[in-house]
Amino acid sequence: MIQGEHLEPAVANVRAPEPSLFDKTHAFMAPGALIGRSRAAGLYPYFRAIERNEGACAVVDGRNVIMAGSNNYLGLTGDPRVKEAAIRAVEQYGTGCTGSRFLNGTLDLHLELESRLANFMGKESAILFSTGYMTNMGVIQGITSKNDIIFSDKDNHACIVAGTQVSPADTWRYRHFDLKHLRRLLVKAEAERPESDRLIVTDGVFSMSGRIAPVPELVALAEEFDAALILDDAHAVGVIGRGGRGSAAYFGLEDRVPITTATFSKSFSSLGGFACGDHDVIEYIRHMSSAHIFSASMPPSCVATVLKCLDILEQEPWRLKRLWEISAYMRDGFRAAGFNVWDSEAPIVPVVIGREMMTAFQFWTDLLEEGVFVNPVVPWRGAVPRGLTIMRTSYMSTHTDEHLDTILEAFRRVGLRHGVVGNGMVEH
Repeated sequence: MIQGEHLEPAVANVRAPEPSLFDKTHAFMAPGALIGRSRAAGLYPYFRAIERNEGACAVVDGRNVIMAGSNNYLGLTGDPRVKEAAIRAVEQYGTGCTGSRFLNGTLDLHLELESRLANFMGKESAILFSTGYMTNMGVIQGITSKNDIIFSDKDNHACIVAGTQVSPADTWRYRHFDLKHLRRLLVKAEAERPESDRLIVTDGVFSMSGRIAPVPELVALAEEFDAALILDDAHAVGVIGRGGRGSAAYFGLEDRVPITTATFSKSFSSLGGFACGDHDVIEYIRHMSSAHIFSASMPPSCVATVLKCLDILEQEPWRLKRLWEISAYMRDGFRAAGFNVWDSEAPIVPVVIGREMMTAFQFWTDLLEEGVFVNPVVPWRGAVPRGLTIMRTSYMSTHTDEHLDTILEAFRRVGLRHGVVGNGMVEH
């Protein structure tokens, strides 16, 4: 090569061929697909920015709305005592821990919360995770081994499904609430794989239907077939059971459920999650769960928030009483207006809209125009059965009677407009 000479690339500034892996992304965003059509029509309901959140009310697109789509069951996200606790934690500890609990990320605040939660739940020990999603992933992966069998309700939350997918164990799914099917699977496992350890896992309160799991029957099956039982009480702790202690407490079976998991992103107005159980079980998870060992720990402000919410839950039992009064009032009100709300038993009240997803999006948009924010749920990643759409409504103890009546009247008007009620065609 002549000194100073350089060769230009044979092809410059030419975009490489796109991998076929991305073909599905273009199809997903195509103008004729659901996302493209709903955005073009101005009906796309997801990832909407909330400009201000005051608990029972919020500001969306510059207008005041009643928030009936939050999991803020105790209404504590804006409580001055909770906010002050978070601020004090930031002032003392800073904004984050910059490491995992396993190494440099354990604060005395974490240990205090674990002790408080174990006492509250009536268990020997508790362990914190950085999110509720990671809690179920981490517990299921951490406690199970190759050749074990996990028995999972088909309607379990996506984080439970993710936990079964990362676990080396086999997963056998039983039909939703079908305990006869679960029994048949347990008998099959006992006959064909007697050496396998067994785990049954289920939501305590199902996040879309608001139904409470049949805990007594699950406990009986677990004990009969030597299976461990995990209840995911994301929508149950701080909501149901004695003092808000969850679905096992709801049935008086705290001592017969080995592991309960829950999240802090609902009743506890924060971020993170926990699992509780016997000391050795929790310590095993603490040392074997990748999601715990290799993730940064909960920020101190989040931990302090949970501690203060736990104080308030214990000191102000009226919040739980009010929450259950509201839930019953709304279920009765929707049914009286002609809506199908399935068999909801909790502050989650699903309102069936129909089969067409664009109709559901229009229904949601009209509700927002009426000043009510809810969550439209369509058959996406198994959230609801195929061919069905709902408006998922959820309530908090700080909703007033006026809020509730406004929500019901808005649903009645929009329901009549779209023929969901008033024509005898409510779908099940």
